[in-house]
Amino acid sequence: MPAPLDRPVAAFTKCPAPWGVLHVATTGNGIVAVDLGAETPQFVDGLARRLHGLVLPAEDGAVPTDWRATLSEATRQIGEFFAGTRRSFDVPIDLRVSDWDRLVLAGAARLQFGETAGYGELAGRIGRPGAAQAVGGAMGRNPVPILIPCHRVIGANRTLGGYGGSNYTDRQASLAIKRLLLAIEGTTTRD
Repeated sequence: MPAPLDRPVAAFTKCPAPWGVLHVATTGNGIVAVDLGAETPQFVDGLARRLHGLVLPAEDGAVPTDWRATLSEATRQIGEFFAGTRRSFDVPIDLRVSDWDRLVLAGAARLQFGETAGYGELAGRIGRPGAAQAVGGAMGRNPVPILIPCHRVIGANRTLGGYGGSNYTDRQASLAIKRLLLAIEGTTTRD
């Protein structure tokens, strides 16, 4: 059932990134979205459709104080990651995904800073050998990239593979972001 139209289901803010700006959104349960390349109207519209309700900027007076605090902490931690001073995140995440995606994303979340795994390797780690392509699909649907480090999942031959990160950036822009995120962690791939 949709939320009442006068109360937000989520709030968002912008966060500086090495390639421009990213968007971070939270609900009362935690961070529900990180988008690496959308324009604000596209991001808000897509999130409102996904969550079936009103999405407001963090500055709006209708946004609860604790939501603003969650967004502030998440953007602080993401900024520290970009600066090379943070290796993991400890903000609550509101992960609204299928059971399969949850399993795959939990596997990706166990990858440590600077560690990579191939899609097939991750499939094996989660007990689903042979499901490399399905793992790639789940990585592309990750609603909270960076926080759940899907950028650490690469091709078996150490190529980038693919990268979701945003529904609004082209493939080359997305791969450039993935390459940059890996470089922050001191990891290189073959092009």
